[in-house]
Amino acid sequence: MATKLYVGNLPYSVTQQSLQDKFAQYGEVTSVSVITDRDTGQNKGFAFVEMSSSSEAQKAIDGLNGADMGGRGMKVNEAKPQAPRDNNRSGGGFGGGNGGGSRGGRW
Repeated sequence: MATKLYVGNLPYSVTQQSLQDKFAQYGEVTSVSVITDRDTGQNKGFAFVEMSSSSEAQKAIDGLNGADMGGRGMKVNEAKPQAPRDNNRSGGGFGGGNGGGSRGGRW
């Protein structure tokens, strides 16, 4: 069963291919996803790498956590499942209201 790893503290110059090559030393890499900013396309400094087995993933964690990549010490650990998004959470978005009232005019 494939295991997804979180890889953080990456240099902004990292590419999917460079991560693929680095993790392939520890087993079969099934996917690499470098996370980029939606608006600018700039790399955000983290990625997800999926290894084909949990034993290979553990070897990659043991071998690469803290290892240097582009002058930075990578953080590598097992990815946690993404929490479901709640679009109706309080305090966010636009809610109802009472129309806002007067703004700067006479009462």
